[in-house]
Amino acid sequence: MHIFANPARFLSIARPLTPWLGWPGLLLIAAGLVSGLFLTPPDYLQGESVRIMYAHVPAAWLGMAGWSGIAVASLMQLIWRHPLAAVAARAIAVPGALFAAICLLTGSIWGRPTWGTWWEWDGRLTSMLVLFFLYIAYIALSSAGAERGSNDRVSAIFGVVGAANIPIIHYSVEWWRTLHQGQSIGLAGSKIDGAILWPLPLTTLGFTLLFAAIVLMRMRAMLAEAKVEARLKRMASE
Repeated sequence: MHIFANPARFLSIARPLTPWLGWPGLLLIAAGLVSGLFLTPPDYLQGESVRIMYAHVPAAWLGMAGWSGIAVASLMQLIWRHPLAAVAARAIAVPGALFAAICLLTGSIWGRPTWGTWWEWDGRLTSMLVLFFLYIAYIALSSAGAERGSNDRVSAIFGVVGAANIPIIHYSVEWWRTLHQGQSIGLAGSKIDGAILWPLPLTTLGFTLLFAAIVLMRMRAMLAEAKVEARLKRMASE
């Protein structure tokens, strides 16, 4: 990873890579959502509400993956003092919080006809809500550190410690009795019928590519802002 430590080298890769991730991501999202809404049959138990899965599952995956990315970047910041690590973590935080919020919103909409309630303090829902609040706290901490112009270790430590919530989210349906269904897709196969399942990989890959493009765009914007601020400081000191 140290090969990308130079911001100029990173930008030379990030600029052309951003559209190559973003546009295919949008196309896959559109194809997956259209297919899921119009080409798949309703579930025999959940009916039409099962179609929320095509947005809910990718949002849940990216909410968790986003914080995992923050934790990795924070470790790189703390251990190797990688110059782009803090920038990467800050860039991930906002889209990660957005997808965590989408997960909670779509989960509530899905739960209303399935469980008969918009919200239940069950293990999976509660731990996902905690993740959303962790994102908000991290955004506040990292923004405060950026305003001070310091290499903020507090937000990096918070990013690592907050990762403890990820396995709690994942295993919550196994550790506690819960309304939320258990794991439907695993290494051993899927419990979801193939006629309903096939658009899900399209939306999952599409949202993942879009997420990566957004992170790269945010990193580029942050680096450009830092460059402008440094130039203004040099001009002010002359």
